[in-house]
Amino acid sequence: MSYLRSFAIIAIFLMVGKGFQSLTQIPIPGSILGMLFLFGALSAGLLPPNWAKPGCHLMIRHMAILFVPVGVGLINYLDLLKANALPVLVSTIGSSLVVLLFVGWFVQRKESD
Repeated sequence: MSYLRSFAIIAIFLMVGKGFQSLTQIPIPGSILGMLFLFGALSAGLLPPNWAKPGCHLMIRHMAILFVPVGVGLINYLDLLKANALPVLVSTIGSSLVVLLFVGWFVQRKESD
């Protein structure tokens, strides 16, 4: 019963997020908004964490299986990825470098305070 309740809560927040996204037309996926709403409800104490915990743990345990459709989808666009390999690599390495430098700067600044 706890798995059913947990998956129902996750599905409800997913639908709320998708509905909010379609109403507001903001450029954030509805699934992300739904998870942010779920996080907000859990943080505010509106929802007991043990209600959502079983389904979340089950999904995290089997997360590798959830990435299979994404991998298959990438195969469909392999020629597009090859054509744009340089911009993808440059943006990935560049953004990782920016994050690394910012975190290093922030930690040094925080330690000196």
